[in-house]
Amino acid sequence: MEGEIEAVEDPALAARVVSRAPLLYAAGADPEADRPAHVRAGSSLAWVAGRLAVVQDDANFVALVDPATMRADAVHLPAGHEGKRQFDDRRGTKAHKLDLEACVAVPGEGGDVLLAFGSGSTPRRERVAVLEGWADGAPAVTLRDASALYARLRETADFAGSELNLEGAVWMDGRVRLFGRGNGAVRGEVHPVDATCDLDWESLRAYLRDPAAAPPPEPRGVVRWRLGSVDGLRLGFTDAARAGARLLYCASAEDSPDATRDGRVAGSALGVFDAGGGARWTLLRGEDGAAFTGKVEGLAVPPGSPGRAWVVVDPDDPDAPSELCEVELAGGWQP
Repeated sequence: MEGEIEAVEDPALAARVVSRAPLLYAAGADPEADRPAHVRAGSSLAWVAGRLAVVQDDANFVALVDPATMRADAVHLPAGHEGKRQFDDRRGTKAHKLDLEACVAVPGEGGDVLLAFGSGSTPRRERVAVLEGWADGAPAVTLRDASALYARLRETADFAGSELNLEGAVWMDGRVRLFGRGNGAVRGEVHPVDATCDLDWESLRAYLRDPAAAPPPEPRGVVRWRLGSVDGLRLGFTDAARAGARLLYCASAEDSPDATRDGRVAGSALGVFDAGGGARWTLLRGEDGAAFTGKVEGLAVPPGSPGRAWVVVDPDDPDAPSELCEVELAGGWQP
């Protein structure tokens, strides 16, 4: 595969935060379950069962948020190292986190299936959480070791680049499209890349049902992207979302030395893929019109509201709640 497609900054697009709210669990903290009172690190968004599912990279919970009330309820994922569900440098347990960075709701006859993917940036982060049975109240949760899938993604060099780092996923009518973030370190002559690829859903579903019995799907349709830069820092994919016939994405410019460590955030962008194969983007701005410097990690578009979007912001501080922000979209976002 040769070359990359360059996304173009488009002055006809505008994206502005019009409201923001901290994400606090309605039931408060639960020390026995090692749950804090707030959503620690929102890293991806998806609509499921009429609410926004917020996955977190350093806490084994999925938050279900009603944007009308900002009520957040916690779905518990299995406990991890030493029976804990929170992981960070302060505890000395960051290496044990699931690092769930991408989620997607796949429609089915029995209701939506929510998939939450580990980033794959280390061998411990090669798991996929499968949540289903939402109509029955609390969903059933299965955590799969998907190392064979991540090995296949890593072997697809055009997609993985120097360091694999999954950051987004969307449902594409029979396929799950993955978004890889190019914030890794250079490894010899191999550089980090921002890229997309598609996985056949039937093959992926069979693999996740029984990874020992079914092979992982082959990554198809790899496309590499140059997403632009903010203040000299390259933009990298952090999530994506369907909006009717449109496919939107968010990206952040972060001075991170590799795929496992955080850094200064210069700004975030929202963009749209065009039917002709290109992409356009604009800098996300705050309520005051200045560049929004929060680290946007998740994106979702309300059904039937093409001029609005929701983004979740990760403060990179375990003591601070993630924020859910409503964004006004104006200009040429239509295909």
